[in-house]
Amino acid sequence: MLYTELRCVSPEILQAVERMGFTDMTEIQEKTIPVMMAGQDVIAKAPTGTGKTCAFGIPVIEKVDKTKAVPQSVILAPTRELAQQIADDLADLCHFIPEIRIACVYGGANMQKQIDKLKKGCQIVVATPGRLMDHMQHHTIDTKAVTTIVLDEADEMLNMGFYKDVRRIIDQMKARRSLSMFSATISREVMDIGWLYQKNAAEITVQPVLESQPKITQYMLCTTGRNKLADLAQIIISGGYKRVMVFCDTKFTTATLTNQLVRLNFVADCLHGDLSQAERNKIMANFREGKIDVLVATDVAARGIDVDDVDAVINYEVPGSNEYYTHRIGRTGRAKREGVAYLLYGKEETRRVEELLRLTRNKAIPVHWDFAHKNLVEEKVETGDKFQVRRYF
Repeated sequence: MLYTELRCVSPEILQAVERMGFTDMTEIQEKTIPVMMAGQDVIAKAPTGTGKTCAFGIPVIEKVDKTKAVPQSVILAPTRELAQQIADDLADLCHFIPEIRIACVYGGANMQKQIDKLKKGCQIVVATPGRLMDHMQHHTIDTKAVTTIVLDEADEMLNMGFYKDVRRIIDQMKARRSLSMFSATISREVMDIGWLYQKNAAEITVQPVLESQPKITQYMLCTTGRNKLADLAQIIISGGYKRVMVFCDTKFTTATLTNQLVRLNFVADCLHGDLSQAERNKIMANFREGKIDVLVATDVAARGIDVDDVDAVINYEVPGSNEYYTHRIGRTGRAKREGVAYLLYGKEETRRVEELLRLTRNKAIPVHWDFAHKNLVEEKVETGDKFQVRRYF
């Protein structure tokens, strides 16, 4: 379906969408925009990368009263990176509607600068729950006129411990008329919010379209702890990868591994929750510009990062959450490119890895090292030598 066929959308939005390079609507947009425009609540389950921001962004913008510079819509996101990304996309959609202003508030940034921006007036606020609560408690934001609330990546946000904050935020917005939630999975916490606050919500489910699924070749390598770093380094070198994301479970491992890679002469940096927003922005800018070859990150810190040309994703640690694995490998193979992902695991984690792949409906090729050529080859038989000590440096 073409955007121009949507009679409920203003010419300014259509012009902005065309400027952004979009012509056809995605399934989630086609199903969601008319429903939200009619004022109905929505609970939508859709994979990452299906165009959810435009799906809720267009109705949010269309329902704003441009003559009143007070917050009328609040969009909550689990991380500052995702909040910034949403705010940027909404700004693009409002390119031809300069009267509509968007404020993005999140933790780790200067509170006073955010207060100054809010004082200047805005109609749409994109926020992380914690920072929005800070502004509400300090009375630096007026939410009396907020009629529309959107929770993006609702499952992730509620699983991160924001359940009580989200409820407090919703409870304080007495003028609320609609609540919409967008989520990759419908967790118990998402259902609880739906039962408590939504009325006759339209349930929308979008399955991954086969032809639009990223082409990602997945490999799994069984490795012992002392050989793990050497295996990681050799994968990057033998693959000739220029832009790699490596995922760890904790910020301690993330920082430690980055230091080890730097000592091996890799241009590497890390992203985790203890960094300031200025540091995170600088690291991401360097990664996008190709000044960093290897970005090591935790799952939460990497949420909302949008880089199209990541050559490979390496799971240095097996993720504790099945959804994390899907989000991790989805960082490569974007924009119709082919990608590659590696999963490093210990022998004792074999059953967990098999369960993870089965539940996420992924297939990974077992591989081991060909020591003569320092190449990974597909595992055919169980061999003892694949666990021997490897030294390449």
